[in-house]
Amino acid sequence: MKRLICLGGSITAADRLFCSDSLGEGYVSMLPPLLPDFQILNKGIDGFTIARILHNVDRDCINLHPDFVTIQVGINNIGLIMNTDRTPPQQTEMMAAYVKEYTELLSKITAHTNAGIVLVEPFIFPHPEEFINWIPHVKTLSGHIKELADIFGCEFLPMHNLLNQEARRLGYDAVTTDGIHLTHHGHRLLAQKLSKQLSIMLADKITRPDKFS
Repeated sequence: MKRLICLGGSITAADRLFCSDSLGEGYVSMLPPLLPDFQILNKGIDGFTIARILHNVDRDCINLHPDFVTIQVGINNIGLIMNTDRTPPQQTEMMAAYVKEYTELLSKITAHTNAGIVLVEPFIFPHPEEFINWIPHVKTLSGHIKELADIFGCEFLPMHNLLNQEARRLGYDAVTTDGIHLTHHGHRLLAQKLSKQLSIMLADKITRPDKFS
């Protein structure tokens, strides 16, 4: 069995503290039947930003000796940019700080584990309309995360466009509960995409163990 640790905020946590199996009620809880060769640990915590995941990375990840790690974070950081009346220069400084923290996070995980890492793209929906102004910042952060994936040899899982396309097809209420969090259907889409990526990585790890050493 390969150990998978899922890091993130409330989208990942999905009320895991109130579930007997601690997997929550979101995409992480849907992974076991899709990934039967994995032991899955949900370490998502409501409200967590990149800095909070970094602060707790030893306890929640490194000390647990993962074979694979997923990170789904960023929207709480964008919320701080948008909800604190910052000037554009201050917003730019905050974005730079997020990238620095994300870089430190990946540096620690890659230095202390041989885990395969998936960076899940943050996403937002223009429903309600107030989130339209968040989209440019989400795309900027996503671009930085994709660059970090290349630098650290991680996999980048694009989700923003896919989820929004599905929301436009079915109606936003079918995919998101509030413009940030996901419905059961939204979580299912994320779980399916993530499990496919992890299955590919597992096969690669079996056939090319040197890639992860």
